[in-house]
Amino acid sequence: MLKLFKHLKPYTLTVIVTIILIFLQSIAELFLPSLMSDIINNGILKNDINYILKVGGYMLLITAGAVIVTVAASFLIARIAMSFGKDIRDIIFTRVESYSLNEVDKIGSASLITRTTNDVVQIQNVFIMMRMLVMAAMMGIGGIVMAVTRDAKLSIIFVIVLPILVSIMVLIGRKGLPLFRLMQLKVDKLNLVMRENLTGIRVVRAFNRVQEEKKRFDNANKDFMENSIKVNKIMAFIFPAMMFIMSTATLIIVWFSSIRINNMDMNVGDMVAFIQYSSMIMFSFLMGTMMFILIPRAQASADRINEVLDIVPEINDPENPVEFIESKGHIEFKNVTFAYKGAEEPVVNNVSFIAEPGRTTAIVGSTGCGKSTIINLLCRFYDIQKGNILIDGIDIRHMRQSDLRKHIGLISQKSLLFSGTIAENIKFGFEEATDSEIKYVSEIAQVKEFVDELENGFDTLISQGGTNLSGGQKQRISIARALIRKPKIFIFDDSFSALDFKTDSRLRNALKNEVTDSTVIIVSQRVSTIMNADSIIVLEEGKIVGIGKHRQLLDTCRIYREIVASQLSEEELA
Repeated sequence: MLKLFKHLKPYTLTVIVTIILIFLQSIAELFLPSLMSDIINNGILKNDINYILKVGGYMLLITAGAVIVTVAASFLIARIAMSFGKDIRDIIFTRVESYSLNEVDKIGSASLITRTTNDVVQIQNVFIMMRMLVMAAMMGIGGIVMAVTRDAKLSIIFVIVLPILVSIMVLIGRKGLPLFRLMQLKVDKLNLVMRENLTGIRVVRAFNRVQEEKKRFDNANKDFMENSIKVNKIMAFIFPAMMFIMSTATLIIVWFSSIRINNMDMNVGDMVAFIQYSSMIMFSFLMGTMMFILIPRAQASADRINEVLDIVPEINDPENPVEFIESKGHIEFKNVTFAYKGAEEPVVNNVSFIAEPGRTTAIVGSTGCGKSTIINLLCRFYDIQKGNILIDGIDIRHMRQSDLRKHIGLISQKSLLFSGTIAENIKFGFEEATDSEIKYVSEIAQVKEFVDELENGFDTLISQGGTNLSGGQKQRISIARALIRKPKIFIFDDSFSALDFKTDSRLRNALKNEVTDSTVIIVSQRVSTIMNADSIIVLEEGKIVGIGKHRQLLDTCRIYREIVASQLSEEELA
């Protein structure tokens, strides 16, 4: 957890002020029993009303001051905790945004969400309770000093009680930390199962797997419950044990104090003050015990957050990047080889090709042959192991990632839309786009066709993930989103699969005039989509087995001929 404290630097002054306020509050609390003792000894027992009123007035003033200081300290510590939590969430989010897909997959999206939310909350809870911990430490030390000052002989009782309390706290730390670590892992599992069920609810229902998924969730839920019960059993033992020790200590103090008072070795007021100081000491240990319950869970959460922050991004901008302001869109793959981590064979093996501006390059092949991987490598979502990927003669590893992607319009295989309006989703490609530009690209992408039928038009709200739209409508909005940024490189990664042939034909005809000066790369399994491309690249098991035009490949490439034959009739082939 100490590694996260470095992010508290902006709040150093506030932390110092808070500690000073807590110190003042502790001093006030420590003086009150002494004043109470004086009232009893010199006021009540001597029947001196003026003395009672005088010292009582001091007590009221000190109490009022303590209340003000307590409120101020509580406000400041809450503000620090909330601001610190916000900063940590910002740091995690920003850091995760810089990770490659490999690094995101390593931890898992469900776990990343838990670490950004639940784990940060655990640390915030400790910060909120930190005021109590600091105050408990001051009250404990101050209470011992004041108690020894009042009666050194009676203070011997603390020599017996305090080691017992310390032993309980150590036991909690040793037993609680592993369980709290497990608890956060089980929260991850719960989130994972819930997230999979919500995102895949159509598949679950289509295959009648509702009951099986319910059992899977029940198992994860039960696992979390059993671990929580183990934690609560420890807590259930702690508080009664601490209260029993506190009550026993108070009883012993009263017993021996009464003997000393009877022997005229102690005053009644001193006994009352001693009991209050002993209560303060016991209370400080009780608060320490509560912190020992919270700290292990917060420590587990801090370790999980540090695990995210300690990952060194494998894809970084170069120290001296090549300025890449204007792009012509000339792409060249030179002997590119790439393998996913843990894979025995490379998914892309020694691939070389050129895609030029004003021309359409299509990539076709069977499932798993590496088509989408080539697109991910071009966008530098992954870094290649061998070879070079050049844009306008510059290796993409020598330029900033933001500069690279600024010139690319990607329409991915999965048309992901964000919650908001249709217009906002299109403007995601270019925030400064005007209404006329939105309408223009919508006509090209065939979005306007269905938007005009909606009651609110472009202001129609899209639910999370675009679940209130069809697959074809989502694909068309994704295409409009890429068009509006006017990139020099267009990448269509199986982006026409959900379109009917009529819409597909209209869209491609409209695109021709829009992308005349751009480099167009189309990845598709639909032959009708790519057969008119200027160059078709045929992949098989990560290797290029053919490059050429449609007619040329029909004569020279067996793999391409088989793909075409599986989709087109003999008449269409002719």
